[in-house]
Amino acid sequence: MTLLFIEDCGVIYDATQQVPESRAAFFTGLCRLQSGTWLCGFQVGTGKHSTDSTIQICRSDDQGATWTRLTPNPATCVGGVPGSLSAPAMVEIAPGRLLLFATWFDRSEPQRPLFDPVTQGILRSKLLLAVSSDNSATWSSWHVLPTPGLSGCAGTGGIVSWPDGTIAFPFESFKEFDDPLAGNHAAWMITSRDGGITFSPPLLIAQHPQHQLYYWDQRLCATDRIGEFVALFWTHELSTQCDRSVHLRRAALTDGGTGELTITAEDVRETTLPGQIAAPLQLADGRLLAFVVDRRGPCTMTLWMSRDDGHSWPEHERLIIHTHEELAPVAPGGTAIDFSQYWEDMGKWSFGHPALRELDDARVLCAWYAGTPGCLSIHWARVRIRG
Repeated sequence: MTLLFIEDCGVIYDATQQVPESRAAFFTGLCRLQSGTWLCGFQVGTGKHSTDSTIQICRSDDQGATWTRLTPNPATCVGGVPGSLSAPAMVEIAPGRLLLFATWFDRSEPQRPLFDPVTQGILRSKLLLAVSSDNSATWSSWHVLPTPGLSGCAGTGGIVSWPDGTIAFPFESFKEFDDPLAGNHAAWMITSRDGGITFSPPLLIAQHPQHQLYYWDQRLCATDRIGEFVALFWTHELSTQCDRSVHLRRAALTDGGTGELTITAEDVRETTLPGQIAAPLQLADGRLLAFVVDRRGPCTMTLWMSRDDGHSWPEHERLIIHTHEELAPVAPGGTAIDFSQYWEDMGKWSFGHPALRELDDARVLCAWYAGTPGCLSIHWARVRIRG
C-alpha cells in the first residue's frame, strides 16, 4: 500500500513570466505562520548567484494552492558596500512578528565569481537578520549577526524552533576568496532564546576530524523533545572527489546550568539515502521524512520515509515528487569531478534545494526549484501521508 501520494501540486513563482533580471529563482525556504498563512522565500536574479541576486517572498492563504508575490525590497548594500543576497529563511516568533535571515555577499568587485577556482574560497560574506511586525508586509533594516573566528559563512536552510521559544539558525563556514590557506569546512548554528534579540556564539554541529569529508548544506528539523534536532548533510569525500550518501546526526541543545547552550550529539552516520541536499521532517509518530535531491540519474526530487530513526529508507515507501531532465552542460551525477569544476557545475544545475514542512497530521508541503538554464521557477507539492 502506498503511504505517500501527491494530493496537489503547482508553481509558486513562474520564472517564464518574469523580467530577465528575475528569471533565476532558487534556494527555497518555507515558513508556516500561526494564522495558517504560508510564506515561501527564495533567491532571485539574472542568473544563479548573479551580482544582482536578491530575495523574493511569496504568500499563500490556501495551503499552497495559490501564491501572491510580496515586495520586501531588502537592501543589498550593507555598510556602504554593494552586495547580493542569498538563502532567505523565516520564522514566526510571535503572532505576526517574523524574523528573516539571509546571507550577504560582497559585490564591490562585480567581476569576481562567487567561488575562486584558484584559492577555492568564496566571496566575503555576512549573515543578516531583519524583523517584521506586520506579517511580512514590511521589514526592518538589516542587522549583522556576529560569527567570531569564522569566515566564508553562508546560511544553509530553514530555521529550527521549539515550543519553549528557542530558535536556531543553521549555517556553514569555509574560507574567503583571497585566503591562500587550506579551507576547513564546518556546519554550525547560532541560537536565540529571546526572540532574536541576542544570539549564542556559533555552536558546532559537524566537522570531519581529518577534514576528509565536507558536510555541506545541512538541513535540520526539530523533534518532539525540546532542543533536540535531526541534521541531514550533503556529504562530499575529498579523496575520491565524489559525493557519499546523505549523512545524519541526531543532536540536542543542552543547558548545563550555566545559562549557555551547548550541543550534545550522536556520531555522524552515513544513511542509505542517495543524493545531495536532504530536508528532514520528523512526524508526530516518530517516522522521519527526507526530501532529497538526487542528480545521479534519473534526476529526481524524492520524498523518503524511515521508521527506525534513519537507519533504513525502504524504496517501496518513497515517492518521486519531481523528475528532471538536466539541460545544463554539467558532469554526470555520481562521477568524480575536480573541486573547482564542481563549484562551476553548482552554478549551472537547474533543479534542487528541497524544503519540507508539516501542513497537518496527515499532510506535508514540499517546495523546490526547477526549470531550464537561466529560467528557474519555484514549485510546490502537497503530499498526503497514510498509515
